[in-house]
Amino acid sequence: MQAVKDKLSDMSAMRKAKAEAKAEEKTEKELAKARVEVAKEVRKAKEAEAAMDLHVAKAEQKALQEVAKIAQDQS
Repeated sequence: MQAVKDKLSDMSAMRKAKAEAKAEEKTEKELAKARVEVAKEVRKAKEAEAAMDLHVAKAEQKALQEVAKIAQDQS
C-alpha cells in the first residue's frame, strides 16, 4: 500500500515539476518575443531617421540651389 502511495506522490511531484518547467519555458518565449519586437521597432526607427536625414539633405540642397539662383539673377 505504501508503494502505491509513494508512486502516486512521485507522479504528482513529476506533474508539478513538468508544469513549472512548461510555465518557465512559456515565460522565456514571451520574453524572447518581446525582445524581437523591440529590435524590430528600433530598426524601424533607425530606418525612419535615415530617411528623414535624406529628406533634410535634399531640402538643404534645393535651398542652396535656390539661393545660388537668386544670387546669380541679382548679378
